[in-house]
Amino acid sequence: MTQQPRDTPQFFLTSPSACPYLPGKFERKVFTHLVGERAGAVNDLLTHGGFRRSQSIAYRPACDACRACVSVRVLVNEFRPGRTFRRVQAFNHDLIGQERATTPTSEQYSLFRAYLDARHATGGMVDMTVLDYSMMVEDSHVKTQLVEYRRRGIDSGINGRGDGPLLAVALTDVLSDGLSMVYSFYEPGERSRSLGTYIILDHIARAKRMGLPYVYLGYWVEGSPKMDYKRRFLPQERLRNDGWTRVNR
Repeated sequence: MTQQPRDTPQFFLTSPSACPYLPGKFERKVFTHLVGERAGAVNDLLTHGGFRRSQSIAYRPACDACRACVSVRVLVNEFRPGRTFRRVQAFNHDLIGQERATTPTSEQYSLFRAYLDARHATGGMVDMTVLDYSMMVEDSHVKTQLVEYRRRGIDSGINGRGDGPLLAVALTDVLSDGLSMVYSFYEPGERSRSLGTYIILDHIARAKRMGLPYVYLGYWVEGSPKMDYKRRFLPQERLRNDGWTRVNR
């Protein structure tokens, strides 16, 4: 009998469930486990094919009669922030993002809970406990970074650290060709800052400094208000049946 290597991906299909993006639709996902020494390389390959990571699982939609979920990646070296984006950057000039170890903290979880309760009170993540949050941060077999955003302090120019309360957090995978944004959350009381937009702009800048050509934003779903923001980061590429296709507007 031929035995399959432990780190060779095996794919599974979920049962249909209600679509979180389009009312009246049902979704199915194909998924595999990201484990073993090849997890990073497999995650790279699958991300190029439209998969997303959640903990040690890589998944992508596999709906019977719908192809609304479209993978999006920003072209880092060609991105030029327009007036609205420059306004967001200027408004948040007092923030500094510091890369930290992927270790969950009580401060992060408190912010995470406040974000979910304010922005996604009816979503599938609203019941996540502190243990669930810890798993989201720690359960990764690929290279992952966690960035905390705080206001600049007196010594930030010297030590690179922010000061004061935690305002935002981003969990991001580092791929061979880009940064793949896994999940981010932020202080819901700071709506005027547009922190969700600022985090993406900051990651585009980080990718450029790292010499990486793409920032992967996950799925854009036409007709879903909660996903509409992703189409604004141009130029970008969207994954179609014939491969990644450039979109300029």
